[in-house]
Amino acid sequence: MEGTSKDIITISLDAMGSDDAPVTEVAGAVETVNEIRDMNIILVGDSAGIDKELKKYSYDKKKIRVHHASEVIGMHDSPTEALKKKPDSSIRVGLELHKQKEADAFISSGNTGAIMAASLLTLGRIANVTRPTIGQEFPTDTGTSILFDVGANMDCKPVYLLEFALMGVIYANHLFNVENPRIALLNVGEEKTKGNALSIEAYERFEKSGLNFIGNIEGSEVLKGEAEVIVCDGFVGNVLMKFTESVPGVLKNKFKDYTKGSIFKKLWVGMMYGTLKKVLKGFDYEEFGGVPLLGVDGISIIGHGKSTAKAVKNMILKAEKMHRLKINDIIRDRIIDIKQFYSTN
Repeated sequence: MEGTSKDIITISLDAMGSDDAPVTEVAGAVETVNEIRDMNIILVGDSAGIDKELKKYSYDKKKIRVHHASEVIGMHDSPTEALKKKPDSSIRVGLELHKQKEADAFISSGNTGAIMAASLLTLGRIANVTRPTIGQEFPTDTGTSILFDVGANMDCKPVYLLEFALMGVIYANHLFNVENPRIALLNVGEEKTKGNALSIEAYERFEKSGLNFIGNIEGSEVLKGEAEVIVCDGFVGNVLMKFTESVPGVLKNKFKDYTKGSIFKKLWVGMMYGTLKKVLKGFDYEEFGGVPLLGVDGISIIGHGKSTAKAVKNMILKAEKMHRLKINDIIRDRIIDIKQFYSTN
């Protein structure tokens, strides 16, 4: 496949993003370079703190370097205000390294709003993309579905949803090897006349788009695997994403409550632990690492604030794959295909 050559990839990694930064980021970076031969990583952030963590590990010193950034954007900072007041933040500096071609991609587990805003400001949009989007992977009965948008765009127009779908199709096709991914609109009913004005108008455009559009699906059908790409506005998508993220924790607590006061129940749950872990694996953010901001003219991967070293490594691997497969070039070439369905609305 085009773009799969094994040249060395360099990743710009915000080392100050996660809740346990820079401990988590350093551990994930070291684990990655020790496993992946063709990988270099730039750790961006407080050089003293990063160097202190690096001293704990054995690794090829040529594969990891530190780039100092004197400021950190916190999880509770206002994204727009923080970008103005903290120009030397690890997010901004890390993205600038990517823009200047010193790195092939950028990843961060920091403030999501700040990462999105800084990515758009620093990297810009791919030509003809109206709004970048972020998507979330969900395990289904038949494989994996990806929901777009999950928070980048709270208020949407029909054309935005059409663009999200096209970028989602490219992502599902090339990263998950899904041939001609099916697309569905998330709605309150299957009929084309159901939903709000956005949903009804978007349905009409999707029907004419030439994409593999199968119609509306309801929330109860998201995990059934009826569509590989599911589209909605970022408000609805973010609510659904946060709800599904809570499911594994609730189930684990329920099992703990179930075993209280009974040695036999504890033994039974213990015997089932391996199976339960496999069943819930698809809901684990560590497995998919982070979500890409599709539509920006670069590769920007956004991770969970609670990211572990494993999650950081999987974010790096996702960024590497997107770079090698030239996902942005494909989006740039194909986004023009749906221009005829654009309007001012």
